[in-house]
Amino acid sequence: MLSNEALRPARIMVVEDEPKLAAILRDYLQAAGHQVDCLADGLAVVPAVRAVEPELILLDIMLPGMDGLAICRELRTFSEVPIMLITARVEEVDRLLGLDLGADDYICKPFSPREVMARVRAILRRRPVQASSGLQLDADAYRARFAGIDLGLTPVEFRLLHCLAAAPGRVFSRDQLMNHLYDDHRVVTDRTVDSHVKNLRRKLERVAHGEGLIHSIYGVGYKLEL
Repeated sequence: MLSNEALRPARIMVVEDEPKLAAILRDYLQAAGHQVDCLADGLAVVPAVRAVEPELILLDIMLPGMDGLAICRELRTFSEVPIMLITARVEEVDRLLGLDLGADDYICKPFSPREVMARVRAILRRRPVQASSGLQLDADAYRARFAGIDLGLTPVEFRLLHCLAAAPGRVFSRDQLMNHLYDDHRVVTDRTVDSHVKNLRRKLERVAHGEGLIHSIYGVGYKLEL
């Protein structure tokens, strides 16, 4: 069963010359709500990236026309798009070479599509969230600012805000929010979620001059309005 990950959908490019494998990756990504562009020729990748500006590339190393390592090297001359290399080459030197060229992750065939999806979610969570309202989230530093003021959030509060801010206006159920609160996937109650929302709302209202940004939807969950 696919994870009901509460992430903003992304445009993802799959570069894979094995049709069956490309189709599997495409289907899993589309089922998670992402827009997917599939390419099989290495020479087509750089022009396509310049044209569509994907938010993530799943890049096979062994490709016709131009191999994935050469593609990665050229992409890094003009783009910081996250790249996940996919390959049957398992030697350590290949892994290190790919990462040294600027790849963000590396997964070896054969692999579980669900493992790929977990890695995709991890990469997409690191996307910066910056709203025109002045909310800025730095996922690497676990730092949140509103109107230039640090909110002083705990790690749990930051994850909660990051989830809500990924899709402003969308209502998230308590179960969906629970999945984002703790790295160890501990079991928590609805009351625990409500308590974290209360604390987060208080910190936001303190710097937003009393403006309510997090709204409760009775019987459903919560949403963030920016």
